[in-house]
Amino acid sequence: MTEAKSTPRPLSPHLQIYRWSWTMAMSVFHRATGMALYFGIALFAIWLVALATGPRAFDTVQWFFGSPLGLLILLGYTWVLMHHMLGGIRHFVWDLGYGMEREQRIGMARLTLIASIALTLAIWVVAFTFF
Repeated sequence: MTEAKSTPRPLSPHLQIYRWSWTMAMSVFHRATGMALYFGIALFAIWLVALATGPRAFDTVQWFFGSPLGLLILLGYTWVLMHHMLGGIRHFVWDLGYGMEREQRIGMARLTLIASIALTLAIWVVAFTFF
């Protein structure tokens, strides 16, 4: 029986080969914001547990979320939520077969970042203006 010759398999390219692009960066951000949403859900769970525990625990959690650090965390969570939502919409549009041309992909990636920042600021302006 003859022994089969093994030919070296091609190596898959990795990040050192590719040049960073808008779509690649937004893909990484989409994954990172998806992971960060777990942290935000944990904060929401802490708030709910404090609410169920009683006024003293709830006041403590409300104090933390009202502090400068708490507000900064909530601002970041709002951006994470908006960015991930818009990234999901971008992927949905691609799943429908639209926006696949190079200029459209780059434009949608840029719009995801710009719109997520704009929506976050709008939400916070409305929240502080009316509440």
